[in-house]
Amino acid sequence: MTAAARARARRAAITPARLRRTLKERFGISRLRPGQQRVIDRVLQGLPTLAIMPTGAGKSLCYQLPAVLLPGRTVVVSPLIALMKDQCETLRSLGIAAVQVNSATGSDEERAAEASVADGSARIVMTTPERLAEPAFLELLGSHPVSLLAVDEAHCISQWGHDFRPAFLEVGPALARLGRPTVLALTATAGEDVARDLREQLGIPPEGVVNTSSYRPNLDLRVEPIARPQDKLERTLKLVRGSEGSGLVYCATIRAAHAVHEALTARGESAGLYHGRLPPAERHAMQERFMAGELRVMVATNAFGLGIDKPDIRFVIHYQLTPRIEAYYQEAGRAGRDGAPARCTLLYLRGDKAIQQFFMVGRYPSAEDAIALHQALHEAPPGAKAWTLALLQGRLARARSKLQVALGLMRRRGIVRQDSGGGISLANGGIASAVLGELMAAYETKRAQDREALEQMVAYAQTGQCRWRVLLDEMDEGAPFERCGHCDNCRRIAAHEKVLDQLEKEPLGGHAADAAQGACAWRRGDIVRVRRFGRGIVEQASTQEVTVKFADGSRRAFLPEFVSRQ
Repeated sequence: MTAAARARARRAAITPARLRRTLKERFGISRLRPGQQRVIDRVLQGLPTLAIMPTGAGKSLCYQLPAVLLPGRTVVVSPLIALMKDQCETLRSLGIAAVQVNSATGSDEERAAEASVADGSARIVMTTPERLAEPAFLELLGSHPVSLLAVDEAHCISQWGHDFRPAFLEVGPALARLGRPTVLALTATAGEDVARDLREQLGIPPEGVVNTSSYRPNLDLRVEPIARPQDKLERTLKLVRGSEGSGLVYCATIRAAHAVHEALTARGESAGLYHGRLPPAERHAMQERFMAGELRVMVATNAFGLGIDKPDIRFVIHYQLTPRIEAYYQEAGRAGRDGAPARCTLLYLRGDKAIQQFFMVGRYPSAEDAIALHQALHEAPPGAKAWTLALLQGRLARARSKLQVALGLMRRRGIVRQDSGGGISLANGGIASAVLGELMAAYETKRAQDREALEQMVAYAQTGQCRWRVLLDEMDEGAPFERCGHCDNCRRIAAHEKVLDQLEKEPLGGHAADAAQGACAWRRGDIVRVRRFGRGIVEQASTQEVTVKFADGSRRAFLPEFVSRQ
C-alpha cells in the first residue's frame, strides 16, 4: 500500500463517533457550530478549504481538532506570535504536543521545538511566514509527513487584502515542498477579489469556500458626524466616560493616538498606548496589562489587533476612518466576543479621508522600484542580502515594505531565488525592464481598488440605511434582512415611522402639523448634490434619511446632513 493510500485509510477511520468523542474528551466541547462542522468535515476528507468566518466563530478549532485526528503533523502559519504562545500553552494543557517557532522564542525553547519537529513528536507546529520561507526550516518541517497546512489570517496572503504582508507570499510555494498536504486558509474578512486570489495561490477550488455570515447581532453599529476637528477629542472623552467595561480607541495615525492617550490619562482614565514605533517590550507590556484588565482602555493604531482575543471588550471607538470596510469590520469586531452587547462607534470628520489618501501614495512599489531592485541584484555578489545591498547602494530610498512587496512578487514569478542561507539573487540572469514594468502594472489596478474601497468606507459613514446591511453588502455578503433593527440608523428610522403612525392615527393641526411637515427639508424631485456621488434627484425624503437617484441609475440613502442643494 502506498503512503497516499495509507493516509486515505487513516482518514476513512475518522468516524463521526470518533470525532465527537475526541471533541468532548480533548477539548471539553459537546458540539460543533454549523460553520465549524462544514470546515472540519472538508479538512478530514483531505479537501482544500477557505473558511471565511466572523471573529469569535471558533476558527482555531477548525485546525486543532483535525490535527489530533489526522495521521501526520499539522503546520499552522500565522502572523500572531502572541496568540501562538497562548495557543501552545492551551494545547499542551490538553495533552496535545504543540510547539512554536518564531522570532520571539528563546534559543533554548527554539532548540527544543526544532528537536521535537525533527523526531516527529510535535503534533502541531506553529510558525510565522518568515520562518516558513527559510529553506532549512522548511526542510526540517518536511522530515516527517505533514497532513495539514493551516494558514491563519489568510487575507494577509492576498495583494488585494487590507492587511497584505509580503512574507505570506511564501506559503503557496511551501505547499509543494511539504508534499502537498491539505490546506486550510482561515480569515474573518475576504471579499470576492481577496477570496479569488487566495484560492489561486493555494489551489482551492470555488466549491472549497465555506463562508459563514459575518453578521453579529450583539454589535451596535453607529456613526457620529463631527463638524470640527477640535470637537472630536472632547466627544471621545465623553464616549469613554459614558461606556462601561473595557474598550479600544483606534486611531489612523500615531500622532492622533498620542493625543487621545494623553487626554484620557489627564482625565484620570486607565488607558494604555500601542503603536508600531514603540519598543517591542513596551508594546508587549501594554498588551499584557490590557488583556489582564489592569488597563480599561487601549488607544492604538491598527498595529494592535490581529489575534487580540479579549472577550469582554464592551466598546470600540474609531477616532478616524479606516481605509476600507473590511478593516473597520475586523477592528470593530474585537468588541463583544463573549456574545454580550457591545457598542462600535465611528467618529466621522470629512477631512479624515485625506489621511488615508496620504497613506495610499506610498503603499505599493512602482515599476521604477522593481527595476532599481533588479539592477541592484544584478550587480550584487553571490548570496548578498537584497535589502542591505539595495539600501547601502542608496538606489532604493523608498519604504522597506515597498521593497518587500516587489521582491515577493519577483520571487513568485521566478525572477529571483533564495538560497539555503537566505541569500537572494537573480534567477537565470533576470529579465528585461519592460517585463518588470508589466508585472508592476497590476498595482495600478490595486491603487484604483483602494481608492474605491475608501469611498465605500465614506459611503458607510454617510448612509442613512441600515449600517449592518451596508457593511455586509460592501463585503460581498448579502444581508439576510432589510434592517438589523439595532444600529443607529435603524433606530432613527423606527422612531420616525412611529411618529408617522401617530400622525395617521391622530392628525395634528395648526402649528404642530406645520412643524412636522417642515422638519423634512427635501421633497421628491428636488435636485441635490452629495459629495463623491455628485448630482441627483430626491426620490424619497424624511427627517431620518434622503434617497437619491443618480445619473447612472443607482439609488443610495443618506443622512440629511450629507445632502446639499444643487
